[in-house]
Amino acid sequence: MTIRLNDTAPDFTAETSQGTINWHEWIGDNYAILFSHPKDFTPVCTTEFGAVAQLADEFEKRGTKVAGISIDPVEDHKKWVADVEKVSGKKVTFPIIADEDLKVAKLYDMLPGDAYLPDGRTPNDTATVRTTFIIGPDKKVRLALIYPMSVGRNFDEILRALDAIRLADGAPIATPANWKPGEDVIVALSVSDEDAKARFGDVKMELPYLRKIKQPAS
Repeated sequence: MTIRLNDTAPDFTAETSQGTINWHEWIGDNYAILFSHPKDFTPVCTTEFGAVAQLADEFEKRGTKVAGISIDPVEDHKKWVADVEKVSGKKVTFPIIADEDLKVAKLYDMLPGDAYLPDGRTPNDTATVRTTFIIGPDKKVRLALIYPMSVGRNFDEILRALDAIRLADGAPIATPANWKPGEDVIVALSVSDEDAKARFGDVKMELPYLRKIKQPAS
């Protein structure tokens, strides 16, 4: 299946480094981030897991749960965590999903339906398992980013995107290019000029269709 924005994120039950989870139940009323990896004990992925460990408090402040996923068994995940903690200097507090049968990777369209794990495989065999999803409390996919194995993910950008998504949820606004929290935001085209002024006060009319306001209080 193909995963598109605003699709319901596929549900699944899986073993993790912290026990069995049912994905939708585990998310609950929170936002969630699912970030995938082609194999444990790989250099780029180790730095990425470390980056997430370092940002754990930031995700928690935003009501967001984070889970990693790798195409290896739970036993390997638990061993790998020691390396991640050594590199990052932080405890790994989030679960790592074991996807040995590729069920989740295929559900989320990271691998074709006929993919399998060959004997003596390398990370190249599952290279496309390098996707990050942000999922809303309504279990809808809000963002999907796919990275090649040679490019480490920028989790500051993922955090920024999460802030933008949370800010715009339920409000007729959007964020401009390179927006950072605290900067002006854009009024949605669904709101008339009159309604924008009544709702937000001062509206900066840069173009008839580009209207900016101060970031509303979250």
